[in-house]
Amino acid sequence: MHSMLRQQIHISGIVQGIGFRPFVYRLATALGLTGWVQNDTQGVVIEVEGTIDRLQEFHDRLQQDLPCHGFIQRLTLTILDCIGDTQFEIRSSQAKAASTLILPDLATCPACLGELFDPNDRRYRYPFINCTHCGPRYSILQRLPYDRPHTTMRDFVLCDACRAEYDHPQDRRFHAQPIACPDCGPQLALWDQQGNPLATGDAALMVTVAAVRQGKIVAIKGLGGFQFWVDAYNATAIGQLRQRKHRPDKPFALLYPSLAAIQEDCQVSDRSAQILTSPAAPIVLLPHPRDRTCSNLQKALIAPHNPYLGVMLPYTPLHHLLMAELRSPVVATSGNLSGEPICIDEWEAVRQLSSIADYFLVHDRPIVRPVDDSVVQILTVRETGQSSEQAMLLRRARGYAPLPITINIPALNLDSPVLAVGGHLKSTIALTIPDRFSDLENDFLSEGSCNHDSNPVNILLSQHLGDLDNTATAITFHAIAESLQQIYEIHAPKIACDLHPDYFSTRYAQDRTIAPLGVQHHHAHIAACMAEHQLSQPVLGVAWDGTGYGADGTLWGGEFMITTLTDFQRLAKFKPFRLVGGEKAVREPRRVAIALLYELFGATVWEQGDTLDLPIVKAFTEQERSVFSQMLQRSINCPLTSSVGRLFDGVASLLDLVQISTFEGQAAMAVEFACVASPIEDARHPSSYPFHLDQTLNPQDVPLVIDWQPIVQGVLKDLQRSVSQSTIALKFHQTLVDIILAIAQRSDLSTIVLSGGCFQNKWLLEQSIQHLRKLRFQTYWPQKVPPNDGGIALGQAAVGLSRLARYAKSIE
Repeated sequence: MHSMLRQQIHISGIVQGIGFRPFVYRLATALGLTGWVQNDTQGVVIEVEGTIDRLQEFHDRLQQDLPCHGFIQRLTLTILDCIGDTQFEIRSSQAKAASTLILPDLATCPACLGELFDPNDRRYRYPFINCTHCGPRYSILQRLPYDRPHTTMRDFVLCDACRAEYDHPQDRRFHAQPIACPDCGPQLALWDQQGNPLATGDAALMVTVAAVRQGKIVAIKGLGGFQFWVDAYNATAIGQLRQRKHRPDKPFALLYPSLAAIQEDCQVSDRSAQILTSPAAPIVLLPHPRDRTCSNLQKALIAPHNPYLGVMLPYTPLHHLLMAELRSPVVATSGNLSGEPICIDEWEAVRQLSSIADYFLVHDRPIVRPVDDSVVQILTVRETGQSSEQAMLLRRARGYAPLPITINIPALNLDSPVLAVGGHLKSTIALTIPDRFSDLENDFLSEGSCNHDSNPVNILLSQHLGDLDNTATAITFHAIAESLQQIYEIHAPKIACDLHPDYFSTRYAQDRTIAPLGVQHHHAHIAACMAEHQLSQPVLGVAWDGTGYGADGTLWGGEFMITTLTDFQRLAKFKPFRLVGGEKAVREPRRVAIALLYELFGATVWEQGDTLDLPIVKAFTEQERSVFSQMLQRSINCPLTSSVGRLFDGVASLLDLVQISTFEGQAAMAVEFACVASPIEDARHPSSYPFHLDQTLNPQDVPLVIDWQPIVQGVLKDLQRSVSQSTIALKFHQTLVDIILAIAQRSDLSTIVLSGGCFQNKWLLEQSIQHLRKLRFQTYWPQKVPPNDGGIALGQAAVGLSRLARYAKSIE
């Protein structure tokens, strides 16, 4: 007789909401094992009894045959006495202190999609069909463990048919918490601008289709909030949406009925197609070829002066049903007032959005928190004659949040979780999750885990929240910060924040803790990328963005930093220049340009500008010239900055691409797109402008000062020679790459990290990576986390943890 053994297995990772327990049940039953499996707030607990060889096969297949979307982060095993169970069963969830991971909302799976359009299926054309492989998760979760009573589906009582599926371990919908059907689940309704019902059910859907075809703007309640839909072929409708939403230039996203339809309008690589059709189903930025006519697509109105289109595929059953009827692309943009979070409640939407939308397609499944669409950019990384396509998140939300980034912190006892509250723009929140498996005996760490000298720490990163310069976003920020802690039943005693004293997030931290962990903005940018890529040794961080509060009280943004997760040293910076009017200069590139020219020409700046016939000087009235001259000469409200992002703005103004921006990043994007439009021959062999590394301005020669004045002088000379905007933009970009290479070769470090909002620039990032790798530098950049301020919270959390570990070690 084979010897018998009983094991208790604790599993953490993504093991709830994916059909993991029925998978375990089927596996154990097939192998003739007995015992039980149940959810708890740390993950899943299994007790299993059988022969040693069958238990070994159980362990192997447990990890090899994991359900889709599943991920085992840690597995601990304890040997128990056999008790002689006669069967294997699934037990009800157990309540403990929470540490399990939360799954993001997932796009409709192929099996549900097949049923949705099957006339013989009882869920035929039901817009809320889902199973353990797809549907809402994070957007409906109120607390852990992930069970129906802990979601917004708790008030929808299951009918007998759904209950039978929910209770049957062999069914695809076994314990699918959002399970529903037309008899017992959420329902659709179409409302007018006052919230009066016009139609329900399938009729509401068909009237919505007719309204979109007629050029109406419809606010549609989706998975994580509302979207505005208009016909992408209707110029009048798109124009009305821009006017009503006060969004004159910022690109709109497009929702297409199929991948084939996208391929008609865009260049779609294999990698792009893979991401578009993935369970995350994000918006993907795809090139629109110059020589391709997009049928009736109103490209100039959808993405003005932009060579890319942001496109996505249907990701909910409701989307699939609507697009199957429309059969053509629609503009599908965030359902909010400009700058605010997307609306998640139908009555809130009627109150706030009735001045924009003509109709509201709503449903009665509550949404706990707003989750916007994620945005992905595809990079082409070239090295040693080969190229590969790699994705980079620009906005991390639906499909990705709140999946964790796992880092290893040596000798860290995470009894004190850290809440990181990010920056001011593109706000996100991060929370470190305690390791609640540490008290278990006989630990068996799964592959990829760490030993006891280096503890794996999960850092949850919230969805994109928006900019914290309005009350609505601040309220959402507060709610998400509190709800993440409530879900995990913790109160973080340590809060990491930006150094900027006027940020809402900084004040939030100061109001809740005596000694917040202040993390310099650009240190956080580099630390976020280091955390993502598990980098622990010092790196040369290149942090370029708009502006961030520096350790010296000035505004940084063109930084080269010798960086660890704990500290940084500024190795080089761009020569500071003035921001005329402070924050107003961020919205008016012309102010940056005139400040750059003032550094060259002093008080004669206007006369020199007139002599050179620069468009920039024509962008100011005589009164503005007088006022700005006084401000510059007396340094009134003209803070200094070393920002590369603002340098982009200045060049955009000098080239007369953008003088006053209507959305963040518009000027820098215009320079990038001008660069991309340069002739192919110029792009293959780009020239550049001179620059100067000045070591005389600092007694210790640290940091080096990168003098941008020769660059601007070169731009002015090219303008006088009537060199094209695209050629000048290309030379400017190549100069920035040359600067990165020059500083990298002066450092003693072989690992380079590129981060900050400027590295959303596809050309700049691709060329920097290519040239650095040619010189044998190990080069890293953000991929799973945005390079912009959407990654700041992760960096703050990583730095905070590292400093806590250092302090703990110092007092041992």
